Amino acid sequence: MQSSNPVFKRGYAATENRGGTIVTPSTDELNKLYNAPAASATQMGRMTIDDVVSRTALLFVVLGVVGSLAWTLNLGGAALLVGFLGAFGIGMYLAISQKINPGLTITYAALQGLALGTLSHMYEMQYDGIVSQALVATMAAIAGVLWAYKSKRIRVTPKFTRVMMAALLGYIVLALGSFVGSFFGLGNGMGLYGLSGFGPLLAVGGVLLATFFLVLDFDQIEKMIASGAPQEQSWRAGFGLMVTVIWLYLEVLRLISILRRG
Repeated sequence: MQSSNPVFKRGYAATENRGGTIVTPSTDELNKLYNAPAASATQMGRMTIDDVVSRTALLFVVLGVVGSLAWTLNLGGAALLVGFLGAFGIGMYLAISQKINPGLTITYAALQGLALGTLSHMYEMQYDGIVSQALVATMAAIAGVLWAYKSKRIRVTPKFTRVMMAALLGYIVLALGSFVGSFFGLGNGMGLYGLSGFGPLLAVGGVLLATFFLVLDFDQIEKMIASGAPQEQSWRAGFGLMVTVIWLYLEVLRLISILRRG
């Protein structure tokens, strides 16, 4: 009876009955069999850091191409609304769905490109050079956090995670309060984007919070790889990174606009 173990199956095949004669493998054949290198993570269908990098790069290429077109065409508020609402709906589905859907993930990146390209052009028309400043600051923040994480300057502990989640909850409450307050004449009427009230505080807090959430993303990806997550999960990892990076870019863009307005 054949074994289900692939190593034993290979050995069984080597000692099969050939024309009524049992063929016994030689010493050299046995040495080659047992000295063969173990299957890699890719061969086993497991997620690797290369998978995450390639999927994430693809998503940002799609975002960049669509964003560049939206910037050039200057599509206006309708495109901004379609992009953000579409990305929000698909993003929520991808976040709660157990099924990996590469097509929808790429569509999410395209819709975010439509929204960000349009919004960035609007900001650029009002504040010359602000988009390049925001992009440089965002990339610098990502590089700094990645360095700090890889060099163990920042460690993800259960306490760190709890603090980040509590800070996120507080940020959401303040943001909603500032937004609602703008309708009642509180602040300067610009609510979340205003110069008074919680505007500047939220801008700084948002940048710091989004930056530190990148640490949680990096840690989660490492845990997924270490646990042998399926290769298709690299799409989920890329999606999660994109969500955080977009959040960081928007917060940086808003902070710079507040500083320049003041």
